[in-house]
Amino acid sequence: MNTSYKAILTEYISWLDTLGYSEYSIASYRRDVTTFLKWLEEKQIHSITELTDKHIKVYHNYVETRPNKNYKERRLGATHLNKIFFAIDKLLEFLHQYGMTNAPVPTNYRMEVDHEARILKIETFTQQEIKTLYNNIPNTYLSLPFKEREMKQAELRAIFTLFYGCGLRRSEGWELQLQDIDFDKKTVFVEQGKNYKDRIIPMSAGVYKELQDYVYNYRHRLKINHNRLFTCRKSTFNPKLKHLQSVCEDETVKAKRLSTHVLRHSIATHLLQNGMSIENIALFLGHSSLATTQIYTHLI
Repeated sequence: MNTSYKAILTEYISWLDTLGYSEYSIASYRRDVTTFLKWLEEKQIHSITELTDKHIKVYHNYVETRPNKNYKERRLGATHLNKIFFAIDKLLEFLHQYGMTNAPVPTNYRMEVDHEARILKIETFTQQEIKTLYNNIPNTYLSLPFKEREMKQAELRAIFTLFYGCGLRRSEGWELQLQDIDFDKKTVFVEQGKNYKDRIIPMSAGVYKELQDYVYNYRHRLKINHNRLFTCRKSTFNPKLKHLQSVCEDETVKAKRLSTHVLRHSIATHLLQNGMSIENIALFLGHSSLATTQIYTHLI
């Protein structure tokens, strides 16, 4: 990306921060606008002053029709697309705020979200399948030397039980600090989750046991220049879970998609099946609207 676009991106991010956007939102907008600016360069548009309404329309069509990077047979969903469109609209708003009067105006174009289809796409693991996955953790990383394997398995147990047992979003789990884990009160403090919401989540006996083992027997031995609970990159959570899935012999378990967010969907469904109220599940998950939590009533 050329120097001019890099400077614009830096100023855009600073502007979003000034407006009070969360770190999570800013990171998402940075990613989407970076992709857009790189696309402009590929189209030989090397200055933002050359940007026109036509370029915006062509880019909208491009992202709507291109394959999903993670799942080649699919296209991006409406919710994901709308986040991209919003990030580009905010960029156009930023350009006008900073005096580029000939910049295209924000389009406010959004795809209609088919909530029924979205619900049907959600596939959770049963409680027995969750047990199957957990019980297969000792079968992971078998090619590694014992000490390294022991460390990785402890980390995997902590990741699996925390994201399932506490229903965390991936970014929330990655941003957890050691001081956010209160073993005396058996709680996990999530600071500034989605929509700027703090929440305190109780630890189940299983989460408590695995986090204690990971923190005191492994994490505290490491000399690292940050206090985050996990030392791995955020992008490696799902590959670690997929490795766990790959060692399972149960074909039904192997056939499903496994990610931190699927674990979040799974615990919400199981809590509802076990009698927890929608209101309490919404608080547990950090939802701003009960309507979001209602999808789990449709799932069961």
